[in-house]
Amino acid sequence: MKKSKKISPSRILLATPHLSGREAKFVAEAFRTNWIAPLGPQVDAFEREFAAKVGSAHAAALSSGTAALHLALVLLGVQAGDEVICSTFTFSASINVIVYQQATPVLVDSDRGTWNLDPNLLEAELRACRDRNRLPKAVIVVHLYGQSADLDPIVALCREYQVPLVEDAAEALGATYRGRSVGTFGRLGAFSFNGNKIITTSGGGMLVSDEGDLIARARFLATQARDPAPHYEHSVIGYNYRLSNVLAGIGRGQLGVLDQRVEEKRRIFDFYRQAFQEEPGIEFMPEASYGRSTRWLTCILVDPEKFGADREDVRVHLDRNNIEARPLWKPMHLQPVFAGCRCRGGAVAEDLFARGLCLPSGTNLTREDLARVAQAVLATPRR
Repeated sequence: MKKSKKISPSRILLATPHLSGREAKFVAEAFRTNWIAPLGPQVDAFEREFAAKVGSAHAAALSSGTAALHLALVLLGVQAGDEVICSTFTFSASINVIVYQQATPVLVDSDRGTWNLDPNLLEAELRACRDRNRLPKAVIVVHLYGQSADLDPIVALCREYQVPLVEDAAEALGATYRGRSVGTFGRLGAFSFNGNKIITTSGGGMLVSDEGDLIARARFLATQARDPAPHYEHSVIGYNYRLSNVLAGIGRGQLGVLDQRVEEKRRIFDFYRQAFQEEPGIEFMPEASYGRSTRWLTCILVDPEKFGADREDVRVHLDRNNIEARPLWKPMHLQPVFAGCRCRGGAVAEDLFARGLCLPSGTNLTREDLARVAQAVLATPRR
């Protein structure tokens, strides 16, 4: 008699797109009107609706969050020889855009209570920059894993030192700081609609600002900087950074369920928190009292002494059980490509990377999926 083949459970991924069903109407409209090329009425509507949602006066829909960040630095005149301050605990895109402009990244550590840019270290770095008579051209603050940085002191410091602030809100659409949307406190804010974000256009981004001239200039630069003329005339270098009309239609459908997705993300976090509440050695990313996190990804820290296994033991065990989990961001000052950059602090980011793990947090995961993840974490072999 043949033995039945054991069927492995399907792989649980970290975060995947979750369509609402509303997207089809807008995409069908793009097809019906033959607006398939970049730009069009869906792009215009998406920009208006997004700006209204986050409370910004103007928005430009772009091909990625990275494109939005890059254009922000271009608009602020960042160029070769300049310095730009940024969090060291972030995804590389936050820093890559500085190098695109041939400027020099200056890295600053996180604050333990929020995991975001430490305002005290930022103040120390700005003071040191002033003392050497070389203030940075900009400060990029990153809102990590769905949580706002502490913006009041950061905004005040940028105002005091007259350095423009750019917000990298790629991971934090839907998060608030004192009741107001992140991405709207600096001169420019950048959002991402990558496939793993809280809403997605498969790939895309948005640049927002209350300064209409900046967004108008961003649109000009994002469409290859074509000057007004019957022929193709170019007086400055431009980029192919605009979002397509079809993808904007997807974005409009997704934007309509943003609030629902935030609630779902927070419910996922609550599930994990309850599952591990009696387990020594597992703690969660704190939620700052000044705002409301989306819990874009549920992030844990594993204490190997108390838990009996380290972060990598947990990750490998999950992978063996067909579950994807990822370490927290490796700090930029530890990355080979940025190893020569000046960094103020770094120990907090290094510890978060060493002990931190992102658990599957897609809003289309079932309660059974979440239970499978939690059980696998708890079943990690202990030393």
